Amino acid sequence: MPDDIKRNLLFFEAPTMRELYRRMDEWQETERKRLLSMHGQRDGERFGCIALTHPPEKMMLASDGTGVDAALTQHGVHCLASMHSPNRA
Repeated sequence: MPDDIKRNLLFFEAPTMRELYRRMDEWQETERKRLLSMHGQRDGERFGCIALTHPPEKMMLASDGTGVDAALTQHGVHCLASMHSPNRA
């Protein structure tokens, strides 16, 4: 399993809350990942934040381009929800 899937804990630190926000926003833009949850607080003279990244999102398609859930349903496997539809926004 690739390391980016195993590791989802991050720590951000900055002298001000505004700078902490800027660093976290910049990280999201650079890494193109979402943060699942975060907790920030003052740590002495600085502000810190522990954050969890969102699990990697993959779109799975059947060979005909339909979502895997549609292909599995055709073969008698019932899926709970249509999360991998290529037409889903």
